[in-house]
Amino acid sequence: MSRLEFDRADSRALRAVAVQFFVNGALFASFVPRLPEIRDRVEISVAGVGALLSIAGVFGLAGSAVVGHAISRFGTRAVMVGAGGLLAMSLSVVGLAATPALLLVGLAAMMVFDVMVDVAMNMQGSWLSARRHAPVMNRLHGLWSLGALVGGAVSSRVAAAEVSLTAHLLVAAMVLLALLGFVGPGLLRVDETPEPTPEVGKKTAIAQRSLKTLALFVVVGFSAAAMESTSFDWAAFRLTDDLGTSAGFAALGYVAVMGGMTAARFAGDWASVRLCNSRLLTLSASMAGTGLAVASLVPNRYVIVAGYVAAGLGIAALLPSVYDAAAKRPGRPGAGLGALTGGLRTAILVIPFVIGSIAGTGLDIGGAVAIVALPATVIFLSTSARVRVAAQN
Repeated sequence: MSRLEFDRADSRALRAVAVQFFVNGALFASFVPRLPEIRDRVEISVAGVGALLSIAGVFGLAGSAVVGHAISRFGTRAVMVGAGGLLAMSLSVVGLAATPALLLVGLAAMMVFDVMVDVAMNMQGSWLSARRHAPVMNRLHGLWSLGALVGGAVSSRVAAAEVSLTAHLLVAAMVLLALLGFVGPGLLRVDETPEPTPEVGKKTAIAQRSLKTLALFVVVGFSAAAMESTSFDWAAFRLTDDLGTSAGFAALGYVAVMGGMTAARFAGDWASVRLCNSRLLTLSASMAGTGLAVASLVPNRYVIVAGYVAAGLGIAALLPSVYDAAAKRPGRPGAGLGALTGGLRTAILVIPFVIGSIAGTGLDIGGAVAIVALPATVIFLSTSARVRVAAQN
């Protein structure tokens, strides 16, 4: 049984987990803005970059499949520290890569170790949230968003100052690796104990119910990622390709989504206490769907930006809530979060291809996004409540 009190060790662990969330957000944002330079150095096309990212994403799916076993064997603390160190080292490989093969090694390693850190830090965050008088999962995910904003801003400034790609990413990797010196000692050393093993006569029924629950987590993860990726990845294309705006104005689309999401995540725990999680989730998904519909279908640049702000505000609470539900799932530690991240990463692989294919038929970007994002909203609304109930059984 977990402790009910929130003591000094728990406070220290929460600070450590919070730093890890920020670090993870900053890590990927360190190299994504410099992908054009990476492409030029390894001498491949944009299509080649996309292919490498997709192949690396397959390794991320493999990480989702094995993370539960790793956590059961070694515990969340060892997985978070070990995989976190390897994740930072993988960033340095990306920074040093001069060939497509070495770049793929770095990207694939990042995807695998990111899954492991992601699951472990969310499990510890969920346990600590349950011990407090107030939830913290939304704020932890808010720190990830803040890390992404800071990492992206620093990367852009460093690139503008003409600091070499290798120097930038090696220094970033060393800084992020050094932060593990703070994270590791503070983490919870003992994981929450799983539910007792059921009687033999009940095992089959429970196993069947468990498989259904894991399938629900895959679906809800896929639909949430579909809503999120159609906001981030296609906002700039919607403004430039459909409305002919400048690149500077188009960047406001991404900023609108990320800004709305970051702000809402820091207010999300307060809202969940006052509205209850199920009501907040329904309201958030509805707002995200409405914002995406407006951004995708209304042909006005300022209305589109406003729609992306609304989408970001709505998307903010989706993943923290389902991550928390997955972490609380009885049974083998990490299995629920492994299924959830499997759904997330499958969407990241599939959605860009689907939207690109639809847009290739002659439909504009907004129409292609709407065809994918709006059904994803309906699917999320219909499955998320079932996930939260099923996760408790």
